[in-house]
Amino acid sequence: MSYMRIAEGMEIYQTVQEGHSEVSLSGAEWRAITWIIGNFVVWLLWRFLHLIVSICHFAAGIRNMVESYFIATGFLTKYNDLDIKKVKYLAIVIESEEAYNIAKVFELLRWLKGLGVKRLCLYDSDGVLKKSKKFIFEKFNEAISFEEAIESDKPLERDSFVLEFISFCDGKEAVAKAANFMFQNYMKLNGEVEKDQIFTEAKLTEALGAIGCRGTDPDLLLVYGPARCHMGFPAWRLPYTEIVHMGPLKSMRYGSLKKTIYKYTKVHKWGIEVDTKIVINKLQPPHRILLI
Repeated sequence: MSYMRIAEGMEIYQTVQEGHSEVSLSGAEWRAITWIIGNFVVWLLWRFLHLIVSICHFAAGIRNMVESYFIATGFLTKYNDLDIKKVKYLAIVIESEEAYNIAKVFELLRWLKGLGVKRLCLYDSDGVLKKSKKFIFEKFNEAISFEEAIESDKPLERDSFVLEFISFCDGKEAVAKAANFMFQNYMKLNGEVEKDQIFTEAKLTEALGAIGCRGTDPDLLLVYGPARCHMGFPAWRLPYTEIVHMGPLKSMRYGSLKKTIYKYTKVHKWGIEVDTKIVINKLQPPHRILLI
């Protein structure tokens, strides 16, 4: 919309209203003036709504920052009652560009370890965190890898800090292996694959478990980055996972992290917990049945 056309339309309209113009306007000219004025009113309403939303967003940001400060300092005592045992497996998704900020990653891991998190999955789509896991394990000497936990069959109740590193390529590779497994398995049973043969999600999940790529379902997934999505985290591991967007990694706050985990632990969930160990069973993958 041109501001010159708006100004011109308003000037013509004002001149006509004051009766200083001897030129009579046709119906088309009146419709043009009405269209210009209508667009100008809509533009004003849009700018007003944008201003209101911006003010509300700014106020919410200030409120969250102040609340986070009070939580971090322990002033809001209700958040100190944190039953971290309800978060048996936590997943952290970080946007790949922000994952290069290894100092922030270290700080986040220190916060989570201080809160009592024992099982943690770190994900970024490009595998930046996987490439940095050597430095992470050097920084946290007591931490062990997920693969080591599987080999030693460590129970969940143990105090060790277990870290799993995955990327988008791991998910693609797992799906490719599962598809190949289903194809070969079906060929052994039937000798050929029918054109209308349908491989369901349940069959894919079973195949992922059979090849050892099913993984453990996280209870809570925290996303650090600009996008409000899981950024390619393996979808078959998120059937009952609660996903929370935490904002950019560079502006993360301890109080917000603690509040998010606290709110999750206060949610009542009814169901049967099946998995009690970090172990991959080739016949029946570990899973959790929850009716939320």
